[in-house]
Amino acid sequence: MPKSPPESTKTSLRQRLTRHAEQRWPALTAVHVRYHGAFAYISGQLADDTALPLCRLRYTGSASIWGFAIYLASRDGYEDSFLPNGLPAGSPEDALDCACGLYLNDPTAWLQPPTN
Repeated sequence: MPKSPPESTKTSLRQRLTRHAEQRWPALTAVHVRYHGAFAYISGQLADDTALPLCRLRYTGSASIWGFAIYLASRDGYEDSFLPNGLPAGSPEDALDCACGLYLNDPTAWLQPPTN
């Protein structure tokens, strides 16, 4: 099992997710990240101060690629899952988009932009 991410990676992850949420997810007033070992637990805060668990990221040894698990409200837990690109790991921004697409009811988050 990978070890915990270094402090620089933790700081970078928090900044990346916050910046992406500000640009793509205006319904979130904040993004919170807490750590336990190799895992980063991501939650969003709504305007009414409701905390919204979104996903869990698993540190893979790289600051740019993280394993992805979606939060399942029906089970009150996390389940390893695939991102819209079909991979079980990807960028933190892709993970945030996938989870927010579900919990903020915006399926356009799962559409891949066309490539030329």
